[in-house]
Amino acid sequence: MASEIKENSWPIMLSIGLHAAIAAALLLMTLVSADRVSSERPAAPVNAMVVDSQVLKSFQRAQAERAAAAQAAAQAAEQARAAEQARNAAAEEAQSARIAAEAKAATEKQAAAEAKAAEEAQAAAQAKAAEEARAAAQARAQVEARVAAARAAQEAERRAEEKRAADAKAAADAKAAEARRLAENQAKADREAELRRQIAEEEHVDAVEASPLRDRYLASLQDRIQHAWIKPPSARVGIKCQVQVTQVPGGEVTSARVSQCNGDAAVRQSIENAVYRASPLPEPPDPALFQRNFTIEFKPDE
Repeated sequence: MASEIKENSWPIMLSIGLHAAIAAALLLMTLVSADRVSSERPAAPVNAMVVDSQVLKSFQRAQAERAAAAQAAAQAAEQARAAEQARNAAAEEAQSARIAAEAKAATEKQAAAEAKAAEEAQAAAQAKAAEEARAAAQARAQVEARVAAARAAQEAERRAEEKRAADAKAAADAKAAEARRLAENQAKADREAELRRQIAEEEHVDAVEASPLRDRYLASLQDRIQHAWIKPPSARVGIKCQVQVTQVPGGEVTSARVSQCNGDAAVRQSIENAVYRASPLPEPPDPALFQRNFTIEFKPDE
């Protein structure tokens, strides 16, 4: 309170001075009103007497001093009232200022508390967010690690599968190459064997055909067909015909056709019929002499 009065000393002194001036003015107005009333009253009859001028002046001076004193007292009273009012106003202002300051302090304190609470809440939220972010990052790292491990396992399995497939393919290729080599060798051996067989067979055929066996075989065929021939009435002496014969192993005749002949159609037909009747034809003394298609000369008169 003293500090507030000290801070507002100038306004308080000004207020006290104003109140004193107002009190003096009111006192002066009261004295002037009293003199006016007294001057307006009818003068009472007095006994005339001679008064010394000095005494009169002294009286007037005293009366004037009393009026001035009364005016000064009125001014002082007015100033005292004004000062009291100023003090009351200052006290009210100080009270209002104190209440405002207390309210401001309470508001600031509450704002500070709220700000602190907000900061603490924000800090807690940030800490929680940081913890959640850390947990999320850790979980994400774990998931990424598991995914990376799974991918690594898949890649290793893929590489192993590729290696197994490559090894299997290499083994299969090697096996196939070996099989091809063996097959080629076998085919080569077979071709060589077949070639040797064919050469041997050709040599054997040539040897057999150059031997008397071929002539005896052809003679047996001719003899068989001639024995099966039924001479037609139109046949003349000196018949000479070529017959193309087709047979299968075992001597069965499948086809017989006279190509060149000096006989008529009846002779031709009789010769073809003789070939079919001679079936099955005699087997050759050597298999090398067997021919599926061969041509024989039919000369029944020789």
